Amino acid sequence: MGNAMKDRRDVEELLTWDLSAIFSTEEAFNTAVKDVEDGTKEIVENYKGKLNTPQVINECLDKMRKVTEIMNITASYASLSVSVDQTNYKNQERYMKLMNVITDLQSKLSFVDSEITEADENVIEEAMNASKENYNYLKSIKRFKPHALHPEVEKTLAALSEALDSPYSIYNRTKLADMDFGTFIVDGEEYPLSFVLFENHYEFETNTKVRRAAFQAFSSKLKEYQNTLATVYGVQVQKEKTLANLRGFDSVIDSLLFSQEVDKDLYNRQIDIIMEELAPHMRKYVKLLKKIHNIDHMTFADLKLAVDPEYEPEISVEESKKYVEEALSVLGEDYLEMVRIAYKERWIDFVENKGKSTGAFCSSPYGSHPFILISWSERMREVFVLAHELGHAGHFTLAHKNQNIFDSRPSLYFIEAPSTMNEMLMANYLMNINNDPRFKRWVLSSMISRTYYHNFVTHLLEAAYQREVYKIIDNGGSVQAATLNKIKKQVLEKFWGDTVEITEGAELTWMRQPHYYMGLYPYTYSAGLTVATEVSKRILKEGKAAIEDWRNVLKSGGTKTPVELAKMAGVDITTEKPLRDTIEHIGNIIDEIIKLTEEL
Repeated sequence: MGNAMKDRRDVEELLTWDLSAIFSTEEAFNTAVKDVEDGTKEIVENYKGKLNTPQVINECLDKMRKVTEIMNITASYASLSVSVDQTNYKNQERYMKLMNVITDLQSKLSFVDSEITEADENVIEEAMNASKENYNYLKSIKRFKPHALHPEVEKTLAALSEALDSPYSIYNRTKLADMDFGTFIVDGEEYPLSFVLFENHYEFETNTKVRRAAFQAFSSKLKEYQNTLATVYGVQVQKEKTLANLRGFDSVIDSLLFSQEVDKDLYNRQIDIIMEELAPHMRKYVKLLKKIHNIDHMTFADLKLAVDPEYEPEISVEESKKYVEEALSVLGEDYLEMVRIAYKERWIDFVENKGKSTGAFCSSPYGSHPFILISWSERMREVFVLAHELGHAGHFTLAHKNQNIFDSRPSLYFIEAPSTMNEMLMANYLMNINNDPRFKRWVLSSMISRTYYHNFVTHLLEAAYQREVYKIIDNGGSVQAATLNKIKKQVLEKFWGDTVEITEGAELTWMRQPHYYMGLYPYTYSAGLTVATEVSKRILKEGKAAIEDWRNVLKSGGTKTPVELAKMAGVDITTEKPLRDTIEHIGNIIDEIIKLTEEL
């Protein structure tokens, strides 16, 4: 634990991802950028002012798809280079330069959507029927028609997109490049601290003194930046409110749900039912932790403790292959092959280094293979994280193979279903390979402390907090650090009741997640996991037929709405049943952990 974080240049190359799979040289990257510029110029010259017949519309969109592909892949390359090292100014400069270019090009291309929007309804219909490839793109333009603004306004908004998206980059820069957490001291011993060390190590630390001291040191550093980040977040939500008003939506929430293709009922239900009905199960789980760890009273800093910390098996990157391959092999030979290649061809960035983004993510640029970022901590729980990110990779590998770039991405509501599904498959696999009660308890408690806690508690409490913020904004109010702290604290207190003391610093949790800069993203984690839980139960029961249905869902990409995708997999999310079943499933797992603990 005593070693400080390495610089990127000093880490082992084999454990980093290989971005040369996208562009092998700087020259290749620059050529691609020039291709985008030339392609855009050609579209503007040939089609501006002429998009009024079905044939010309489709011709133009066919060209747009090509340009979008290259734009997507250059942006991915530039942003992935930055994400592994926020302190590398060369990569940052490349990224900023590219964003300026892309913003300019998107502004120039904004006429395409505007002109199609203004075309006669019948012309759009005819264009849709004449092209399978452009059908869904045109369908969404038609759907958006009532909210489209004057073409010049759309062009201006596109030109300003870099500035409008700046709150997210300011947040990241503050968190990953400016915040220096230094060290903290417990009983005369000095411990290094950083965002990654806190979230990957200290939150799970079994020494209560060290764990709580780390939390305190971490929180007091966050606190120094609370006013800056509250201002940045305030700009983000005011921007969303202004855009919602301009486009004629009743509220920010309606505006953000519009693109997800789900209604307010699905959104509110996810938050309300979990806040009410999951809380008692989670409090029961926390009481078990309190008993196991012999803690006088549970505080917010103690919630990530493991049920059996002595036991968590250590695992190297090399050893993880067997588990990941065997757990996911049920999804088919091609899926398994993808997993093998991901390891072999360095799709995954495993190392920890200074300036690297925290957490884990998977980026899937169209026309290349996916890339996964993770900070491997040699703990068995990482196999769940890796299975999760490979879920995104498998989803987009299949979607990209079967859909064009316009049709490849499903609604945000569904995006976390394939990833959390793989965590379920990992748990099912681990439960089957080892009958030792202690191992079984470790697997079940990993499901609760990682999979369900992460998606149904951490992100759900973010969602409940976010909804309160938008209520204030919709009523014409504004938010400052004090308001945000108060809302966050109330949400935490409501969920945990008197089981957990919401210690000072817990209210600053809103500063830890980038999700608030991505629209209504937080609630979709529990939505996706609800679908995944139901489908994984179906797979255990029905086997092959359920797996085939699921693979078809993955291949469908963005061609269907979340309700339709879930239905294909045999889950009806228009009712409360899947969510209530999932909460009951979580309750059963917790009861099983308690039972195993008593036996042990």
